[in-house]
Amino acid sequence: MSTEPAPATADSMATYYAKRASIYERVYLKPERQTDLRTMEAALAEPFAGRHVLEIACGTGWWTPHGAARAAHWRATDLNPETIALAQSKPAMPACVRFQTVDAYTLAELGDETFDAAFAGCWWSHLPLARLPGWLATLHARLLPGAVVVMLDNRFVPGSSTPISRRDAEGNSYQQRALDDGSTHEVLKNFPTPDAAIAALGGRARDARWTAHTHYWVLQYTLA
Repeated sequence: MSTEPAPATADSMATYYAKRASIYERVYLKPERQTDLRTMEAALAEPFAGRHVLEIACGTGWWTPHGAARAAHWRATDLNPETIALAQSKPAMPACVRFQTVDAYTLAELGDETFDAAFAGCWWSHLPLARLPGWLATLHARLLPGAVVVMLDNRFVPGSSTPISRRDAEGNSYQQRALDDGSTHEVLKNFPTPDAAIAALGGRARDARWTAHTHYWVLQYTLA
């Protein structure tokens, strides 16, 4: 009987992150990543000062208190109640933060709400390449002209990143990850180049700025 994990799907990825919720933040404890993390955390509040911000896939809320420190309102969304519960339990969460269970692919649970800023931390890399343009269009439809958008995610660094286990015909890359219960899960994890990421943003994106850290990248732009 094969012990290989099933191919990654949106549903299997959601299940993996729900099961991983209680140990998710171990990834932020890697010693070699601490300088990058402190630099990005310190810079995250400024773009969102005074704005009404939509956060996509907030997970356990690692980035939320840093980005929301000076925001007028911060809507932290995630598909998994398990991760939202952990985020809500953080003692340093700013008062402007409201949590909501939302499907990041559709944002349907938001009704007709719009925002003047958006943030996504470590979400871009989990989007299949074929779904990226559609997802960006869905996000941008929720944002007002002049909205500020900040994305950040991992760079692939041998020895720190989980090795790539395979690539598919569309160019997506995958990792095999083990959980404490002994289960192994295939996870889609893409590592875009600056040119590819900026090209994917579409015609509304203005003044796109890519910042490369050792283990992470940050992409900030404004919507026309």
